[in-house]
Amino acid sequence: MPLPPDTERNRFSARASRYGRVGTNLGGAAIRMAGQRLFGAEDDKAAATALTAALGNLKGPIMKVAQLLATIPEALPPEYAEELSQLQSNAPPMGAAFVKRRMAAELGLDWEKRFASFDRAPAAAASLGQVHKATLPDGTPVAVKLQYPDMQSAVEADLKQLDLAFSLHRRFRPAVDTREIFTEIADRIREELDYTREAKHARLYRAVLGGDDLVRVPEVHADLSTRRLITLGWLEGRRLLDHKDADQTVRNRLATALFQAWWYPFAHVGIIHGDPHLGNYTAFDRTEGGETVVGAGINLLDYGCIRIFPPAFVGGVVDLYRGLESDDQERIVHAYETWGFRGLKKDLIEVLNIWARFIYGPLLDDRVRTVADGISPGQYGREQAFRVHQALKEKGPVTIPREFVFMDRAAIGLGGVFLHLDAELNFHRLFEAQIEGFSLPTLAEKQQAALATAGLTGH
Repeated sequence: MPLPPDTERNRFSARASRYGRVGTNLGGAAIRMAGQRLFGAEDDKAAATALTAALGNLKGPIMKVAQLLATIPEALPPEYAEELSQLQSNAPPMGAAFVKRRMAAELGLDWEKRFASFDRAPAAAASLGQVHKATLPDGTPVAVKLQYPDMQSAVEADLKQLDLAFSLHRRFRPAVDTREIFTEIADRIREELDYTREAKHARLYRAVLGGDDLVRVPEVHADLSTRRLITLGWLEGRRLLDHKDADQTVRNRLATALFQAWWYPFAHVGIIHGDPHLGNYTAFDRTEGGETVVGAGINLLDYGCIRIFPPAFVGGVVDLYRGLESDDQERIVHAYETWGFRGLKKDLIEVLNIWARFIYGPLLDDRVRTVADGISPGQYGREQAFRVHQALKEKGPVTIPREFVFMDRAAIGLGGVFLHLDAELNFHRLFEAQIEGFSLPTLAEKQQAALATAGLTGH
């Protein structure tokens, strides 16, 4: 049966409209930043507030990028990061007419015959797409994610404006070269548009975590998935924040599951879930011996932002941990160089160590503790980022390697979730268990096997 024509490629008209809306908003904030710089103003709060207000009226990729930037030290000045972190990622859902057009375009005009039921009202809405609950003819519940219209055009328009914003940042704040940051963000955002790739990511995680009692990964329904539509098994669960007042044992178990879901794939296969925010997890219950175990583990729901690292980068993470643990400066420097930092001098190494000791702090501390004692989730990493910012003004410039971007972003996001749960764990022992017997050859072998299983060979 013929499909409706694809009218949503990277269209100039759609990009032009997006340029107008994004460019005008970014332009005003950029002019304000330039004026402050020209006249020597030190307080960026007004410009940051203006930028947040401007972006708050735009949905889609620019929102996702703005929130991401707020978590990367030195991608933006602290004032901007604080303001942008307040942006909400949920976009208003598209109506039934869009759902009908999208499903027909992806699966054919008789698409409804492939489901026993399909809820036209979305169960969840986010920056690039929305999720609908459906049931297959055999009774299997599934989650069907539909990409919003014109997302490719929106992404390209937003990235072009982001590149402009970064160029202004480099000109007025030369302590940090943001070019590698932009390249990494652009590549990952474009990948998120390809739901075929997301399906492979889900298969990859299912291969890596499939036998884990604490983490559930949905099944991929390839016959109901395309580049702009992905169908996964529906995982029943409740929001993590619904467990904020649960017993400490429950909160600690959920945090342990989060740690496992993030660190095991990284330490053993060299992959991370690059978008660890509360909306990407739910908690499931389990019946054992006739009794219900509340918060028995987590459902990992979204696989758009997955980062696959070269084994050497993972080795650098372990080297930095061991170097900080034993105060081995040579090993610390080697780790930074492995990550891609270049031209490092002693004063710059000391600046990088401020951030490293913050991120690695809980992993180095052999005791039961929160991930950051006395810090609220919204302030996690803020003080350290400000100190790095101030130091780089004097010691810079430095280029942030692209592979550092999502590793750092994910670490901050994960820490924030731990704080929301108020979990108390021995993070040191959890981490030591993950890297026990670590070796680069073994990791490389496991990575290639897992990528081949998921159809990602040649990455």
